[in-house]
Amino acid sequence: MRFGLFVGGQWLAEEKMPQKIQDAVEQVRAARDAGFDLIATGQHYLSYPYQMPTPLTYLARLSAEAEGMQVAAAVLLLPLLQPVDIAESVATLDAMTGGRFVLGVGLGYREEEYTAFGIKASERVARTMEFLHVLKLLWGEPEVEFDGRFYTLPKIKPATRPVQQPHPPIWIAANNDRAIKRAARLGYPWLINPHATVSVLERQRGLYRESFQGSDVVEPSDVPMMRELYMDMDRERAIELARPYLGPKYQAYAAWGQDKALPGKESFAVPFEQLAQDRFLLGTPQDIIREVERYRDQLGVNLMLFRMQWPGMPQAQVMHQIALFRDHIIPHFRG
Repeated sequence: MRFGLFVGGQWLAEEKMPQKIQDAVEQVRAARDAGFDLIATGQHYLSYPYQMPTPLTYLARLSAEAEGMQVAAAVLLLPLLQPVDIAESVATLDAMTGGRFVLGVGLGYREEEYTAFGIKASERVARTMEFLHVLKLLWGEPEVEFDGRFYTLPKIKPATRPVQQPHPPIWIAANNDRAIKRAARLGYPWLINPHATVSVLERQRGLYRESFQGSDVVEPSDVPMMRELYMDMDRERAIELARPYLGPKYQAYAAWGQDKALPGKESFAVPFEQLAQDRFLLGTPQDIIREVERYRDQLGVNLMLFRMQWPGMPQAQVMHQIALFRDHIIPHFRG
């Protein structure tokens, strides 16, 4: 079992970004020294009520403190981006990290973002598929010429290539059944989202695995999963310390429509205790260990990516989480 820290990248509008970036640098150093394997951060634009740094710039700074760790964009919203820029930016970050960059990609779900970039939401899947194809051409072919539905390349010889060949690992973030099956058909690891309950995820893992049956595509060995986590030596205290920050975070998700991207009739507009049930990891180190083992045994997860800080949470609390993880969780799984 490997562990990743999802570094804080959503801050209250009144917080000072220079200080929050320095806080994140401190978190990465602590996670590195604690034995975490990976750091990551994500992407959204126009993210009211929060401010967010642009992820690749942010990760470039954090990677300087992440010696020996993988560095992941989890995730970039491909339909809003441009493949030549991302191909060369990822190649640059892969070089900066010594060949340890991971590219997580997703479709996005917020109308505000599509509108701001002049993208039709109905085209997001087709754009993403073409985008991935162009990326692999730019990273792997000695000469490229491409005239697609959305992207065009003149006849060129790409020279800016990633260290990892044929390319860095690509993870596909997906919420609904159709997107999960698509990730399997393409042969990419499914980055399991932090929002769905384990009962839903167990069914979806079955769909993902079934999609490889009768196919020439080999199921990836990486099974990454994101989860919200808050730990304390007292279970009730863990819940109460997380509530003021994690609760508003999911209220914002509800306003953004994140719950509508999930299968069934999921809603985040419910009491915190109901929201947390079978979804968040809140409790003692022993509680956390049991849950991680449950994900390993029921879902086959072998990389857990934890978000331990939400907008407004003081730095001291997240540093305490990293220390508890260092002292209790990592030793249990590493022997």
